[in-house]
Amino acid sequence: MSINLKEPVLLKRIGRLKNPASVEEYINLGGFEGVRKAIEMGRERILEEVDIANLRGRGGAAYPAGRKWKHLYGVDETPKYIVCNADEGEPGTFKDKMLLGQDPLSIIEGMLIAGYLFESREGFIYVRGEYRAIQKLFQEAIDNAQAAGYLGVNIMGIDGFDYTITIVSGAGAYVCGENSALLNSVEGKTGRPRVKPPHLAEVGLYLKPTLVNNVESFACITAILNIGGKAFLDLGAADGGGTKLVSVSGHAKNRGVFEVPLGTPFHDILYSDEYGGGTSTGRPIKFLHLGGQSGPLAFPEQLDGLYSYQGLWDKDLAVGSGAVVVMDDSVSVVEYSKKVMEFFVHEACGKCPPCRIGNVRIVELLENFVKGAAKEGDIERLDSMLTHVIGLSACGLGKASGVAVQSAIKYRRAEFEAGIKRA
Repeated sequence: MSINLKEPVLLKRIGRLKNPASVEEYINLGGFEGVRKAIEMGRERILEEVDIANLRGRGGAAYPAGRKWKHLYGVDETPKYIVCNADEGEPGTFKDKMLLGQDPLSIIEGMLIAGYLFESREGFIYVRGEYRAIQKLFQEAIDNAQAAGYLGVNIMGIDGFDYTITIVSGAGAYVCGENSALLNSVEGKTGRPRVKPPHLAEVGLYLKPTLVNNVESFACITAILNIGGKAFLDLGAADGGGTKLVSVSGHAKNRGVFEVPLGTPFHDILYSDEYGGGTSTGRPIKFLHLGGQSGPLAFPEQLDGLYSYQGLWDKDLAVGSGAVVVMDDSVSVVEYSKKVMEFFVHEACGKCPPCRIGNVRIVELLENFVKGAAKEGDIERLDSMLTHVIGLSACGLGKASGVAVQSAIKYRRAEFEAGIKRA
């Protein structure tokens, strides 16, 4: 049964703002109501609402925001920093671009709510370097918010409520989407991941307690404080509340960003005219790539359930960043797998040998399968190499780099066997 979203929550202002950076237009469409309600309810209640909403981080890791926020709230050390991860480098993912470019003040409001809760004076948004035009628009939105009294000193006339937001431009490094590498980059250091623990909530930006959330997550915070945690939870599923922005691309008939209630049947996302609408080629769907390059490949026999966090985990799949790349039956699973690994070889920071060297060897082995020159035992060798890279890499990039290929071997082993040269 299809779940119909009567009115968008995160995309409700998309296409309705003549100037997305205009504070006046934003307020006319319900803007800054969330932060007003947050201030009225007080800090403990804000935490409670975020916890009730069961918002899972929308950047890909799906970590419960309520748990993360409570952790930081319990840390006594100051100052605390608020950082928005807008380094949207995951191929097939472009939902943050829509929010940044068409409703920037909703992100600013979410960061402002966090600033109030944690009594932070400084926020940073780390924006993908390729989003040059969006960075200019976002700076205009920041300037307008400050002129209107929603950023700066004594915000909204409240003594001591001081908070600023600074844009930091990325330089095109995919690894800086990892939170600790992002913080190193903000500090002017090489964007390489840190060893954890300590957690960023205790030792983050400039070695101070730090909150890092994704663009969509901060937009969700604005919605949660506006409509209430329970209402947000009810929009989604028990294992993860709210709606999810899904980036549909590839061979899908309807490509774009869709706001999907968590718990929607996956079949609807793929085939209904409201969302994907089937394939643009008229050929059957062969597989999907979910959540970006770091996510698993999904095959038709896995897609009979719900699009929710637990619903996908139960099928060896993941929501991740919300990417849904559709591939029809003209695409080779083995060749696609090789392209995925080439991406990770290109984007590796070089810090740890398993990722730096191991993924190069994996690409070489996959090339043999593509050419039909693989040997007996190469599938087992490939699987072993993937296991070692995933298990021994220092950060999330390496640990996720082989996920797609592992899923391809598990569910479409015959395509790899076809690349073995028989004596």
